[in-house]
Amino acid sequence: MTLFVREPEYITELRDGTVKQLNPFTGTEVWTVPGRGDRPLGLVAPHPLPLRDGELGRHCAFCEQRYLDTPPEKSRVVRHDDGTWETLYRTPAESLFDTVAQFRRVPNLFEILSFDYWHENYGFELPPAVAERRAAYLASPAGLDHVMRVVEAKLYARGLTDAQVAAMGHDDLIAQASGFFGGGHDVIIARRHFVDDAADDSQLASSGTLTPEEHAQFIAYTVECTRMAFEVNRYARYVVVFQNWLKPAGASFDHLHKQLVSIDDRGNQHDAALVRLRANPNIFNEAGANYAAQHNLVIAENEHAVAFAGFGHRYPTIEVYSRSEHCDPWDQHPDEIRGMSDMIHAMHAATGADVPTNEEWHYRPIDVNLAMPWRVMLKWRVSTVAGFEGATKIYLNTISPTSIRDRVVSALYPLRERGLVAAGLRIATEASCAPNPLRYSR
Repeated sequence: MTLFVREPEYITELRDGTVKQLNPFTGTEVWTVPGRGDRPLGLVAPHPLPLRDGELGRHCAFCEQRYLDTPPEKSRVVRHDDGTWETLYRTPAESLFDTVAQFRRVPNLFEILSFDYWHENYGFELPPAVAERRAAYLASPAGLDHVMRVVEAKLYARGLTDAQVAAMGHDDLIAQASGFFGGGHDVIIARRHFVDDAADDSQLASSGTLTPEEHAQFIAYTVECTRMAFEVNRYARYVVVFQNWLKPAGASFDHLHKQLVSIDDRGNQHDAALVRLRANPNIFNEAGANYAAQHNLVIAENEHAVAFAGFGHRYPTIEVYSRSEHCDPWDQHPDEIRGMSDMIHAMHAATGADVPTNEEWHYRPIDVNLAMPWRVMLKWRVSTVAGFEGATKIYLNTISPTSIRDRVVSALYPLRERGLVAAGLRIATEASCAPNPLRYSR
């Protein structure tokens, strides 16, 4: 006899207005207490400074006039005068400034897992195509000079002195650059530091300030780079994709960028979700999109994606789910990826450029044969985990799911009217909220 087990209530509102939440996939317990979220979310620049002509494009190491401050790029996306887009590979150092990179993929100077990690633990060597690229770049005087300068900057940042760096031989310095070509931690950098018409340094360019078309290129490029990361390193079991926006969210620079980190594990969070998934293949519908619809938490939908206010998260969270039948982002049709991009972009635009935000990608690990949807979490880093959470493992989230929905929905309508987000967005009550909108399990 098969026993039916009812899913628990993931959201419980008490008489005083306290909202207790349980995350369906991680078991994280979260409380929202009345009154703690009644404050502005965004950061306020106390003394914005006017922008000077000489610093435009040179504000930080990610800016478009400072290509030589980062390790050699792996590829770049350019936009031609006729409006078409193209991805360029193997750009030599001499040609870096011949085109303007709307987005560029460069190695992270300080990797989470270095090239040495993969080499020492797995015997990983540069694949032939990558080794050829490294040799060609170093054979160029401009390329060699670029690599040596960045290597020296990295060594100085690690605390080495002039004498220690000078004592290193040429081959030792070059060996430090292996991760620049075959490493597994990349940064995808957007062109702008500030919006195009910025007057002061508070007017940063965020995901939400991009046009829908620009953001679509950003997302599609990230998907393709993720696929390529698996091809380069056969020992990678997952590529972590995330975006830290503003310093309170972990960003080193207040310049729009995503990060891709190849790892040899899939993490406990995926393992916990897989336990639920094995027991109920439809769990992402039942405990995700369906539950959100039943509790009026759906923010918006389009043909290919649905967004709702998340529950059971340490920070206020917007969840964006792909409705595609294809689990792997790189297997999806370009229209499906564009639909996800439009939804993610709209959520960023409604959140605002002044709110510290983590964008986290979740998708099926490559060694898993169960169907699970591509989903993206936008987490507002507007609170600090402290002693109460450490002592109880009950997290205080200052904004309830209903408040998240109301804040975002109220911002979306004027954004759509002004054409700043995709026109195909169905907001709040416009959404059908049909059961089982996620088609991954078919």
